Parts: sequence; structure tokens; C-alpha cells
Amino acid sequence: MVTVRRHAAAVAARARRVAVAGAAVALAAATAFPAAAAAPTAPARAPAPAPTPPPVVVVDCFGEPQVRPEEYLLACGDGNNRLVGLRWTDWGAKTAAATGTDMVNDCRPYCAAGRFRPYPVKVTLSAPEPWPDRPGTTRFTQIRLTFPEAAPAPVPHDVTYKLVY
Repeated sequence: MVTVRRHAAAVAARARRVAVAGAAVALAAATAFPAAAAAPTAPARAPAPAPTPPPVVVVDCFGEPQVRPEEYLLACGDGNNRLVGLRWTDWGAKTAAATGTDMVNDCRPYCAAGRFRPYPVKVTLSAPEPWPDRPGTTRFTQIRLTFPEAAPAPVPHDVTYKLVY
């Protein structure tokens, strides 16, 4: 009976030491990591950024909106004039600017037998207006071509066209 009492006392003492050690660990954790011991709070939300308006587009011959196109067909009816290799340096809300090559059919002796001739060109899109076919979309309505070297006859070195599409 004495051995049973000693054994019970030893077990009780061990249980007290484990309980004290557990309480010490919990206290240490609460003081070392106060945020973990505190009640959880919702993280602060940053205000949502203002939505970015859609870019201004240029409408191609097929009525499709384009942004920074690599090619642009100028002669929609017969395909005898197209801008190629366009490298856009700017595409803003008021203007867009690029350099490239204007490929123009010389139509000699007639267009079907003519050859396409390259002309280096600077391109500027401007005069943005709401696009009636697509509410909420703005499109460029003018294109300016500036030829730093030769221009295709009879086109002047600096010409502006209205974009009708």
C-alpha cells in the first residue's frame, strides 16, 4: 500500500510539473507573439485603383478596332496602299505616333501589273472621337503621313487623311 501511495504521489507531482511547464510555454508564446494571442482582426484594405479607360483605337478596313497594329491597310477598296513594319513610339489618349514603310502600288502600266514600292514614313493618328458603332470606345479619325524622303507621286511629303471606318 505504501508503494501505491508513493507511486500515486510521484504521478501527481509529475502531472503538476507538466501543467506548470505547459502554462509557462503558453505564457511565453503569448508575450513573445502578442499578435498571435490577440483576437484576429481583418487586414486593412487599400482603396481599389481607378479603372483604366480602354485605349483609343484605330479602326481597320474590316471595322475591327486595332491598338498599335504592325500593319494598316490604307486603300481598303483595292489594297494598293498599306503601311507595314509599324513601330509605335506613342499611343495616347489624343495622338499616336509610329514609323514604318508605306507600300504603294505604282500601277504601271496598270494596277494589276504594277509593283509595290516602299516609302519610309512617319505616321500620326489624331482627332479621337467616340465610335458610334461601339459605345464607350474612342477611335482616331485622322491619319497624317510624313515622308522624310521621297513620297509616292502625286502625294505631297506631308498629307493628312480622314479615317472613315
